[in-house]
Amino acid sequence: MPKIPRDISGKELAKLLGKKFSYQLVREVGSHIRLSCTRSSNEHKLTIPDHKTIKIGTLNSILKDISDYLSISKAELLNKLFE
Repeated sequence: MPKIPRDISGKELAKLLGKKFSYQLVREVGSHIRLSCTRSSNEHKLTIPDHKTIKIGTLNSILKDISDYLSISKAELLNKLFE
């Protein structure tokens, strides 16, 4: 399994999710970015901290949540997202 990047910011992650998995920016309030994605009439809402670097545990939790929604493994998500 590829390693999780340790130097990615919230804005970078939001851009990657938008480009690769069609997540759309819903709002940006304070230091949080709210994204939404709709597939097969299921809406997935996601909040990402808008920090310089996202802590590894927080990023791991976000990636697990996305992989569960997309029904793919976390390793597959990492490959598609950071290739």
